[in-house]
Amino acid sequence: MKNDRRSFIKQSSLLGLAMSISPSFSFASKSDLLLGHGDFQYKIDPKWGMLDPAQVPVNNCHEMVMDRRGRMIMVTDEPKNNVIIYQQSGKLLKTWTLGMDRAHGLTLVDEGDAEYLWVSDNAGRVVKTTLDGKIVSEISSPIQEGIYTDKMPFVPTETTVAPNGDLYVADGYGSQFFLQYDKDGNFIRKFGGKGSADEQFSTAHGITVDQRGGKEATLLCTSRGHNSFKRFSMEGAYLETIFLPGAFVCRPVIHGDQLYAGVCWSRLRYLEQTPDSGFVTILNEANQVVSNPGGTAPEYRNGELQLMVQSEPIFKHCHDVCIDQDENIYVCQWNAGKTYPIKLIRT
Repeated sequence: MKNDRRSFIKQSSLLGLAMSISPSFSFASKSDLLLGHGDFQYKIDPKWGMLDPAQVPVNNCHEMVMDRRGRMIMVTDEPKNNVIIYQQSGKLLKTWTLGMDRAHGLTLVDEGDAEYLWVSDNAGRVVKTTLDGKIVSEISSPIQEGIYTDKMPFVPTETTVAPNGDLYVADGYGSQFFLQYDKDGNFIRKFGGKGSADEQFSTAHGITVDQRGGKEATLLCTSRGHNSFKRFSMEGAYLETIFLPGAFVCRPVIHGDQLYAGVCWSRLRYLEQTPDSGFVTILNEANQVVSNPGGTAPEYRNGELQLMVQSEPIFKHCHDVCIDQDENIYVCQWNAGKTYPIKLIRT
């Protein structure tokens, strides 16, 4: 990790750039633009998912999942309709709400008899619902349970569910721990916390279970401020860091052998933050970046990944991606002018 940091500082001082791109154009005029690199290239669908904001408003389109019927389910922090359900054609099917103005994370879990959603609310709630919005259960605040002290903030951002039913909660905007519960909601352990050590986090924003290649299940955890994903055992032991210089990644999303993520913004790490500079990044089964739709082409020198930044002003702040059965990408954005998701069609 220390070598990666030194390498990054060297890149920053050599390049000395700061980007300033404003995506103020019509997507229709960019429908023929080819985004991405290598075998993972895409075109924009300029019309997908556009709705009447007077009837179905959004604030931030935070995250999206696809259910077993192929429906696209999205969460927004607009309390009039926290959840918007689309057909894959982009047609609106239904909406429902929990009345949350800080709804943030959305995880789908298939329990055999039915599918359920875990909704993470930045106001401090982690709620399990049916796909129709009925609350099934809720995780108690770690402060109330004595897991945290009264002075420790709890601002959950994401969840994931292990093969054995254990629930992991990312306290990404709070005390930056990951909290593990059994399938009945009993607390098991916490790991992480804010800091610069390998096992610590800077914005512990997302989490998922990685079983690619038939390997033993591990946890991929986002450390957005460190431009990285960190791998842990299911018991919370640190294993490795996947360093993504310049890319402030959100939650990891696994589809097939690939790992996808929205990049909320990109910048030189030790310079002023660059607004409106997001893109999408795609890693292969060896955790090497193979494509950056909307970003610069991935480049490795002597085995080290070089700085990645936005190259096309398509996105502002990519907050999540969802991948369908045809490997098209649906991109949800934060702080992007209350726009609906963007569909990228794989070519």
